[in-house]
Amino acid sequence: MKVISMRRSFERLSRRKSGIRFRRFLWALSPALLVILWSATCAAAQTAGEDLETAYQQAASSSPLIAQARARLDADLAGKPLARSSLLPHLNAATSGGMNTGRVTGFGAQTISTAYHSDTFSASLTESIFDGQNFTAMKQADSRIQSSEAALAYARQVVALEVTQAYFGVLQAQANERVAQQQVVLLQSIVDETNASLKVGTGDIISVQEARAQLDAANADQITAKNAVAVAKSRLERLTHQPVGALRDITTLQAIGPQPDTVDAWVAAALKNQPLLRQARATLHVSEQQVEYAARARWPTLTLNGIAQHAAGTLIPPVAIDQVGASLNLSIPIFEGGHTRASIHQARALARVSRENLANMHDQITLETQTAFLDLESSVAQYRAAGQSVTSAKVALDGTRKGYEIGSRSIIDLLTAATDYAAAQRNYYLALYTQLVARAQLKAAAGVLTPLDIENINSLLNGKAAK
Repeated sequence: MKVISMRRSFERLSRRKSGIRFRRFLWALSPALLVILWSATCAAAQTAGEDLETAYQQAASSSPLIAQARARLDADLAGKPLARSSLLPHLNAATSGGMNTGRVTGFGAQTISTAYHSDTFSASLTESIFDGQNFTAMKQADSRIQSSEAALAYARQVVALEVTQAYFGVLQAQANERVAQQQVVLLQSIVDETNASLKVGTGDIISVQEARAQLDAANADQITAKNAVAVAKSRLERLTHQPVGALRDITTLQAIGPQPDTVDAWVAAALKNQPLLRQARATLHVSEQQVEYAARARWPTLTLNGIAQHAAGTLIPPVAIDQVGASLNLSIPIFEGGHTRASIHQARALARVSRENLANMHDQITLETQTAFLDLESSVAQYRAAGQSVTSAKVALDGTRKGYEIGSRSIIDLLTAATDYAAAQRNYYLALYTQLVARAQLKAAAGVLTPLDIENINSLLNGKAAK
């Protein structure tokens, strides 16, 4: 029993000495870490970096999605005067000149054979007095313009949301890379300590192998995190069409839930303002008006035609004819091979498609708004819980480290505490940036995301750039 007691006392003494050496190693390492962190901070402070508002402006000015929607709107705006042109007077002028030869018999004993010029000048005026389809085409042009305006508004909101997600996606990836780098440094120090303990006979090979395995995993995580930063930057560059430099970051945040805090208010706002819903309504109007357009093909049309003509040069000169006339023309379609009936049937079927699409869009917008509301509501609690988890994990790591120094905790316990602390940090950054993105997602779901909202989120960023 005395031998066992002396052995245990020796082991505790050895582990205490190992802990002291480990603590001294960390103290020796701390100045170097402080120098690195201070250099990085100074470099970041010297470069203000790009912010969210700048990224949004770059994306909005170069977005193919917005350019496409704007071009579609320009085309539909041109469609209105095009439809109106059918109701306005049409004036045409024509002229012709020719050389002719004629041979006349029966007017005497001799045959008359001659060559002569024939010149004709004419002008015609056509005015539509009544055409039911043209009036319907005017209404369709207005509905198409409303649809394109809604599509352009939606494209701008999509770009604003995508830029917000991509911007904070880069910051989150960079935060994960920093956590991975810190984890590698910490685990490397633990590996060095376990190797030193093994050499002096106070450690064991199991602890060494476990520490090396944890270090290898951390190195792999660091590579993965580095690649994730590159991918996140590529996503942002695809939107801004500019290289991504240092981005302004956020350190602390006051979590805010939905304002107003009732989901019904947000759903009502979405059903009123969501551009996708407004576009679907306008598309339905176009489809319904197409039914009317097809049905009016059976209606009579009334036009007024006027003509003025001058013809000079005939077989027996000198002869010139001047003619002025006007006519009122009524056209009544009777049978067109079933074309009108088929057109009406097709238009009604397409109108049903648009009507069902609107109903589906109504349900989809409602669900997306409810989901975005709950996500923002949950993000508040998740952010607070993640912050508390980081504090708890840091306390646990410090306590485990002290326990290891006095011999009450093993190296395995220390490795587990270090891993838990890194995981808590990653979860914190995820909750931090998710809270910011969730604000924009709810506004986008309700169809009320504006550049002012981007500016408000941008104001939360500090002056330092994250690298």
